[in-house]
Amino acid sequence: MSADLRTPAAEALHVLTLTPFYPNLENDAQGCFVAEPLPWIEQLGVVNSVIAVRPFYHGRVRPSQAAVPARWSHFVSLPGNFGLSSSGAFLFASILTRVRRLHRLNPVHVIHSHSALPCGHAAALLSRELHIPFVVTVHGLDAYSTYQMRGRVREWRKRVSQMVYRSASRVICVSNKVQEQVLQGLTVPAKTVVVYNGVDPQIFAPADGGGDSSGTILSVGGFTPIKGQDSLLRAFAAIHWRFPNISCELIGEGPERSRVGALAVDLGMAGKVQFRGRQTRSQVAEAMRRCTFFALPSRYEGLGCVYLEAMSTEKAVIACWGQGIDEVVQHAENGWLVDPDDLPGLSNALSELLANPGLRRHIGTAARQTILQNFTLAHQAARLVQLYGECRA
Repeated sequence: MSADLRTPAAEALHVLTLTPFYPNLENDAQGCFVAEPLPWIEQLGVVNSVIAVRPFYHGRVRPSQAAVPARWSHFVSLPGNFGLSSSGAFLFASILTRVRRLHRLNPVHVIHSHSALPCGHAAALLSRELHIPFVVTVHGLDAYSTYQMRGRVREWRKRVSQMVYRSASRVICVSNKVQEQVLQGLTVPAKTVVVYNGVDPQIFAPADGGGDSSGTILSVGGFTPIKGQDSLLRAFAAIHWRFPNISCELIGEGPERSRVGALAVDLGMAGKVQFRGRQTRSQVAEAMRRCTFFALPSRYEGLGCVYLEAMSTEKAVIACWGQGIDEVVQHAENGWLVDPDDLPGLSNALSELLANPGLRRHIGTAARQTILQNFTLAHQAARLVQLYGECRA
């Protein structure tokens, strides 16, 4: 049954999710952090409707059958830097009739938008038009979409984002670091709350019998300047002579892929670095189960679901101080933290974990327990349902 024809049970809380991130047949990992909590939310009595959106110039996608059904909407947006600032208004215009019809047939109690631009902006306009409260989740440290922006575009984006945060019933931040970024950009406080992302501990479960005999350092993330794959390869090259049987496996794609590949060649590590490209969720889970440990020295991370997923498979993870994940990882207890761009520190971390299987096992066991105690999808769903109830129309 299509998302906008679903009939909620009497008195059931009906939530409309509006998101630019959602799985599809071409990429089942895209927006998994939005889609995967939804079945757990439904188990708590909430009815979900989902509208997944993308600019018209990105082309159409085939919906995924694995996720809670979504209706995809393609909206007008100007390409380039000016597009994001105005796209919320275009999105609002393109979905208003659909949402109005949905609300008339099955009253929507809360709109949950993901990211201030464009979905939070569209949700704010829908809220004003239809008198439905909305919440917005901020997933990254770039809370105002102004990272590396300058001039009028930067101010325009910030002004629209500020309006969204002030208007929202709740601004849901995936970490305290993200919450700090949101509040620093506001002159009038918003109603912010931290809800950490969760992970499915059954999908991201430890390997049968444990073990980490693959001799592989795994990294999962898009190839962008902030993710730090270049730092990982440089640190790996610096210590590889001590561990000649170890290789590095990189999963992901992105604009920096060619540059990082060329770096592997320049470092003389081409034969020891495997580029796996985009992988399915099940393939990522299997890679995490078989790796020796996980490393992603990201320089700009709101939280980082991949760290939680690797921890759930009972693997030690290497992450960076100053990012959202340092609220979850306790250094040398349930993970390992280094400073961003600290190559000697990262090299030492790789060496320490490679040389000490007992330490890896201790950290991996503690990491799994951390997830089970506080960071499952069940935990995330319970916190979101509580918030929906507080904001309900």
